[in-house]
Amino acid sequence: MQRIRLRYTKRGRLRFTSHRDFQRAFERALRRAEVPMAYSAGFTPHPKVSYANAAPTGTGSEAEYLEIALTEARDPDKLRELLDESLPDGLDIIDAVEARTSGLADRLTASVWELRLDGVTPEDAQRAVDAFTSADTVEVQRRAKNGMRTFDSRAAVASLEARAAQPEAHGPQADRPSDQACAILRLVVRHVTPAVRPDDVLSGLRAVADLAPPVPAAVTRLAQGLFDEETGTVTDPLAPDREAAEAPPEAFSGDAAAAAAKASA
Repeated sequence: MQRIRLRYTKRGRLRFTSHRDFQRAFERALRRAEVPMAYSAGFTPHPKVSYANAAPTGTGSEAEYLEIALTEARDPDKLRELLDESLPDGLDIIDAVEARTSGLADRLTASVWELRLDGVTPEDAQRAVDAFTSADTVEVQRRAKNGMRTFDSRAAVASLEARAAQPEAHGPQADRPSDQACAILRLVVRHVTPAVRPDDVLSGLRAVADLAPPVPAAVTRLAQGLFDEETGTVTDPLAPDREAAEAPPEAFSGDAAAAAAKASA
């Protein structure tokens, strides 16, 4: 059985698709592309697809991940092209690697988010950022299944920066491009429990600095992966699989070699 890990996007109007909507679209794409999927056992078999840490409905993303299991080996790049052609524009498969390591979900420990605040000046955004980052705790509330829940939105934020948006510098992640300059927030959030989402950080900015954008923020996840405490960066979670594919067969670590020797004894 071959396992393939895919990176996909949610862009433009497709950011409003729910995770269940994407699941249905992706399973249709698997059938259209005639992917030899492995299926679960039981009375209602379903394709073996593992989704990891999906972005909230209404947010764009350049870095969503999933893993599929195949009954026959396929070239990851060709498989990526077939699936991308079978999905609507905005749901784009942009990377594919064969899974050669374990624990993809364990490598998704933080996300990089960009928040576009139309109608907010960079100066006001910077004042709010300074107030938020200088606070020890910033309590916010969110409605949960059991009612309103209060939690700290500050501890999970590894970094938060504000800058001015340049009207001509709109990349593919810009869900709401316009000719009017506005404030851009870039934040790195650790994946903790309870999860701290971008809208929780916005609630925290409102609580400490009365920052209230006149229109809803356009939110895009730019990256997610393993958080490097030394550099404060988020690393590519598919890099270990690429490195394993490029390594020569004899390049075993000491632990792997010992395990192989024990298994053959």
